[in-house]
Amino acid sequence: MKLLLTSGGVSNASIENALVDLLGRPLSACTALAVPTAQHGHPWCTPFTAMRFADGTSPAPMVGLGWQAVGLLELLALPGMPRDRWLPWVLEADALLVDGGDATYLAHWLRASGLVELFPDLEDTVWVGVSAGSMVMGPRIGEQFVSWPDAPDDRTLGLVDFSVFPHLDLFPQNTIADAERWAAGLGADARAYAIDEQTAIRVVDGDVEVVSEGRWREFGP
Repeated sequence: MKLLLTSGGVSNASIENALVDLLGRPLSACTALAVPTAQHGHPWCTPFTAMRFADGTSPAPMVGLGWQAVGLLELLALPGMPRDRWLPWVLEADALLVDGGDATYLAHWLRASGLVELFPDLEDTVWVGVSAGSMVMGPRIGEQFVSWPDAPDDRTLGLVDFSVFPHLDLFPQNTIADAERWAAGLGADARAYAIDEQTAIRVVDGDVEVVSEGRWREFGP
């Protein structure tokens, strides 16, 4: 799977160009599945924020980018469906657009739905994350980002070897000083990035590249 991990979606030309490059063809020739699941685990999210993500009016550009077609994939529904019904939807999609919310909640449902088991088969699929949709790929998110009451700890999928601090400078509690304290709390050997709304992290075959028209900071040994 190819990853484009963002804080604020496909918010500028550099990030959009990176997405098109990962897909290998224009967005108008590609299909995507939008995954809102992480929103259900975060107290700031509501049915209205979920709808804005789904209809493309969210402040984080994702669904309304001019895709050939976009469908909705709700992970909570998958355990109650025959696997052979939803499997083709995922395999045929060019991209998974994964919204923010609570990353531990999202990690739980990626496992419970069985979707994470498909990741090795999705070599050409592009995962486009926003906030928690990006954070979930790292090993940990830091305790301050856990808002789901049933989360056992701050661990997530660990499919990349770095953690993500999103929304740099967007909120009063997301300053660079906050990011420094967060990174220190992950441990001296932890690798991490703090990224703002104009920054993305592109990961292909383990190679990591920061794509930015904004501000970002790397932490780690």
